[in-house]
Amino acid sequence: MQPLENAISERVVARVDAFNVPIEEAPVAEPAVVEHAAPATSDEAFALTPPHNPGQMRVTKRNGGQEIVDVNKIVRAVTRSAEGLHGVDPLRVALKTIGGLYDGATTQELDQLSIRTAAALTAEEPEYGQLAARLLGAYIDKEVSGQEIQSFSQSIVRGAELGILNERLRDFVALNARKLNDAINTLATRRFEYFGLRTVYDRYLLRHPQKRFVIETPQHFFMRIACALGGNEIGETLELYRLLSSLEYIASSPTLFNAGTNHEQLSSCYLLDSPIDSLESIYDKYADVAKLSKFAGGIGLAYTRVRSRGSLIKGTNGHSNGLLPWLKTLDASVAAVNQGGKRKGAACVYLESWHADIEDFLELRDNTGDDARRAHNLNIANWIPDEFAATPPAIRRPSPTMSSTCPTCAPRFWKSARPPRRPSAILARSICRGTSCVPKMAATRLISNS
Repeated sequence: MQPLENAISERVVARVDAFNVPIEEAPVAEPAVVEHAAPATSDEAFALTPPHNPGQMRVTKRNGGQEIVDVNKIVRAVTRSAEGLHGVDPLRVALKTIGGLYDGATTQELDQLSIRTAAALTAEEPEYGQLAARLLGAYIDKEVSGQEIQSFSQSIVRGAELGILNERLRDFVALNARKLNDAINTLATRRFEYFGLRTVYDRYLLRHPQKRFVIETPQHFFMRIACALGGNEIGETLELYRLLSSLEYIASSPTLFNAGTNHEQLSSCYLLDSPIDSLESIYDKYADVAKLSKFAGGIGLAYTRVRSRGSLIKGTNGHSNGLLPWLKTLDASVAAVNQGGKRKGAACVYLESWHADIEDFLELRDNTGDDARRAHNLNIANWIPDEFAATPPAIRRPSPTMSSTCPTCAPRFWKSARPPRRPSAILARSICRGTSCVPKMAATRLISNS
């Protein structure tokens, strides 16, 4: 590696000499006098501002102090992160960063410029993605150490003091602090590509509630997950950390978000039954979806029991607007409760094939049409029961006399002559006895007394 280092050093010296001219030796341009087309009452000239001397520029450090710019520090930092990456030119990234210098620039801004520059070069050479990840890892380490957090146990203590982490995790870490601190493998962060580590930094690492600085490194984050899931067994915890840090195993997002916190909601997905056909039930279901989404749960929700468009509302003697207005409200709720502010809410609505609004339902995600009848944040699914799919088409075809508006059209449930695959597998068949039914090739909905 020495010939390569010497070559880089020679190039650095040759290309940054202009930035290292001592202040007393720096050439100062003479003020240029420009003849100005002055008004008739004045013959005065004005002087241009002399060029700025790089040797006079200062940068603001993370602790608030200032120091004179030393471009060699920038070059050394990038070169150190590029160790072992033979397809990258660290000086190319360093010079781009130096080009962004201005008097009073912060070291955070310079670090972020180096990271963005390396990430932008990924399209030319994939190894620049690894360089960007290493620079970002160093940036995270500086951000954490700048808050006087030097070890994993200290990050847990700080999180507990801020009210983010629970007492069970705090006590377990305090009891095994030395073993857990010694097990941290800082070099394991180099296994990340840039976009993976950027996602971890933006969404998963714990942050100070007010300052919004991260209070844990990626390896502290993995150890926190392992401690929360290890069952208070130090052996199991260390083995789980090894799997996580080597990226051989990654838990689901809600587990990564909430493990060890004051609200340990670790499940990924929830299936909810359809609300019954009443205002109280529908709005209670909105509340259930919002509470689950708040802590990063994804929701699967049926809506088959809600009456279709045109159905009679007995309590008001009016007609229902159907499913779509209710789903439009659910769509807005899912967008508003965005999984703890870390990612968009996720919900999938299921509707069985015999529901009279099935065609409108399947158009919810279309990009054209009336936007009031679209729900772009919801996922939709046509729920086809196994028994329905296994039934011959001649039997499951809807009757032309079925109506979605006739009060006497009520689903009657019957079991297939063939033993069902599941005891609960049933078919719904509606028989209309009314005389004023409008023939429709759709199944009716139950009409409640509300």
